[in-house]
Amino acid sequence: MSGRLTTWFPVVLMTMLAMLTFWLDQTVQDPQSQRGQNTRHAQDYWIENFSAQQLGEDGLPLNMLTAAKMMHFPDNDTSELINPRFVSLDKSRPAVEIKARQGLLTGRGEKIVFSDNVEVRREAQKDSSWLTLSTDFLQVEPDNQFAKTHRPVTIRTPSTVITATGMEMNNKSQVLKLLSSVKGQYAQP
Repeated sequence: MSGRLTTWFPVVLMTMLAMLTFWLDQTVQDPQSQRGQNTRHAQDYWIENFSAQQLGEDGLPLNMLTAAKMMHFPDNDTSELINPRFVSLDKSRPAVEIKARQGLLTGRGEKIVFSDNVEVRREAQKDSSWLTLSTDFLQVEPDNQFAKTHRPVTIRTPSTVITATGMEMNNKSQVLKLLSSVKGQYAQP
């Protein structure tokens, strides 16, 4: 009998130590990290007729973002937008309006991704004409007044129609860079 006890004692002791170690590990684990492992991509709230404005130092609106519906997802801190509309209202630059059927807003609003029938319109100013741009994907960085896409784009002005694949648009410097497969038609106004 004592021979069996001597044989099984280390096994029982190791099993108890393993169970104690597992229990201690579960006890000291951060509840946030445990919760993060089990979360799924599910919205925690939504807003219909969503509207937000970014104000400048003078208290006047710089940017405005609206959507028919905004749905927030806490797992990656993003918001999906239905029929988003973004307007840049900086008085020192031509107003730019962007519309699409779908959108994605990062947590702090540093990026807005527009997709599905994206339309951009830049208003005319004294030294430049109006410009429209259409594509199916556009990533915008509102604070930098910068937009880009890697997809096909069509750009129209009163006298030109230009198609390209990939584009970068800087509203601060008023530079529009076409990346590849550029074709254009010019018609005298």
